[in-house]
Amino acid sequence: MKMDLYISQLLYRYQCVTVPGFGAFLTEIQSAHLNESSHSFYPPKKLVSFNSYLKNNDGLLANHLAQSEKISYDAAVSIIENQVVNWRSKLQELETITLKNIGEFSLNTEKSLVFTPFDSVNYLTESFGLTTYISPAIKREVLQQVANLKEDTEVVQLVPETRSNPFLKYAAIFVVSAGLLGAGGVLGNNYYQQKIQEETLAVQTKVQKQVEQKIQEATFVISNPIPAVTLTVNNAKTPYHIVAGAFLSEENADKMYDELIHLGYPAKRIQKNQHGLYPVIYKSYASYSEAQTEMQRIKKSHNPEAWVLIEEL
Repeated sequence: MKMDLYISQLLYRYQCVTVPGFGAFLTEIQSAHLNESSHSFYPPKKLVSFNSYLKNNDGLLANHLAQSEKISYDAAVSIIENQVVNWRSKLQELETITLKNIGEFSLNTEKSLVFTPFDSVNYLTESFGLTTYISPAIKREVLQQVANLKEDTEVVQLVPETRSNPFLKYAAIFVVSAGLLGAGGVLGNNYYQQKIQEETLAVQTKVQKQVEQKIQEATFVISNPIPAVTLTVNNAKTPYHIVAGAFLSEENADKMYDELIHLGYPAKRIQKNQHGLYPVIYKSYASYSEAQTEMQRIKKSHNPEAWVLIEEL
């Protein structure tokens, strides 16, 4: 019987799947992340781990097996026990146990159980259809513009006058006058541009002052008062629940509920689920991190088999 198939099916829906007498598979949600070195984008996923200390039967795997194989609950429990005995026998012979789409089990040199998870399957249903995406590095071309500025200079050669010539004298006077007129044209143009800028700035300053004065003198009158607005805020959703246990007997569920209330927890009784179990929860939270933190505290102080259920009740 492919026990790994039934465990995989439960990992999609639950955060903790216990194999009685062997251990529990736990899942933790990892956010989407980017690997900058390889330019790879990874979607959100469930990370699968294993805790060999959680061995008590919570009825989840046995009920799922019984419904899938159309057998009784006791027969399903017996099948799971035989499978666990088979796994332990193989581990003692230093063989590796491979659970398809889940991971591998082996013993290290100190005879301790080691679990190596597989990354081939993402058990987070919200990430269905999302795969790893690799984006090639962007190559940018740097354009450098080099401006070659060349200054054209005119060289004026002065030739000394060797003899007195009235025509040369008048020509020199004409050249000097033309130079002065050219320089005067440039200076006149600069002066004109400067005057335009000064007058534009003066007009802008005057307009700005008039606008500020109008704003200060303005008076706003509200003839009819605005009616009060009442906002109704919906209660925040709390889909993360710390489960104390799921019981076949409703009487046992009531006992656990009374015990939690006596201890001061805002406990709740959940209706009978599709597996025929009556879950009892310590408290519900709006975020997974809060539920995870409180679950660790409860494991140390009250119930080492507490786990987080993700479901909107």
